[in-house]
Amino acid sequence: MFPFLGRRSYNQREISDSRAYYPAVGFLLGLLLMAVEYGARELFPVQLTAALLLVVLVVVTRGLHLDGFMDVCDGLFGGYTKERRLEIMKDTNVGAFAVAGAASLLILKYGALLSLLTIAPGAKGWWPLLLFPVLSRWSMVVALGAFPYVRGEGLGSPFHQGGAKIPTIIAALTAGLLSILVGGFGGLGIFVGASVLAWLGGKVMVNLLGGLTGDSYGAINEVIEAGAIIAAVALLPYGWIEPLSILVGEL
Repeated sequence: MFPFLGRRSYNQREISDSRAYYPAVGFLLGLLLMAVEYGARELFPVQLTAALLLVVLVVVTRGLHLDGFMDVCDGLFGGYTKERRLEIMKDTNVGAFAVAGAASLLILKYGALLSLLTIAPGAKGWWPLLLFPVLSRWSMVVALGAFPYVRGEGLGSPFHQGGAKIPTIIAALTAGLLSILVGGFGGLGIFVGASVLAWLGGKVMVNLLGGLTGDSYGAINEVIEAGAIIAAVALLPYGWIEPLSILVGEL
């Protein structure tokens, strides 16, 4: 994505261990979203700011997770056997279920972001923007560790070449700590809910596909991302999403 930074190859162990940093990467993405919201709030109406945040999410990730979600929609709704679903998901053509799923997801995310910026303008809305990318990346770690990989090769295969207990523990501690620091008890609750929902989503896909694929991880990320924003919108009016005082300062 950034050729000027140079490129290097990574072995399978390094790729597998990278899951330890997923929540931290999500936190950096949240910081970027905060910066975009801060810069846009004085220039644009809240509707356009919400749209910009959604575009940033797609562009920065190069639509990788969204593409996985679309493939899963095509496969799960377009096939009637495990083999046929996996075949459809591997097909590079985009089907009607993928288009309908992506449109529905993006509309839902836009509505959730718009609601968030409306009920929590300014700094109050920053904390959920920091939180939901952390939890969505953590959800992929849950799926990677809990369920088998169904294909012999693919983007997700290096993550299943050996043990990854320590990286998973690091990711769990990072996600849990950030959830508490940024969102308080409400953040901790969303962390637990995201973990459970990620496990349930993985279980459903194992039943339908026989295991998970790289597309499955992207789909879980997208669903948890939307769900975490919606949960924050539901909890914010009751004061349940509040960062610890050491982070708030004069905000």
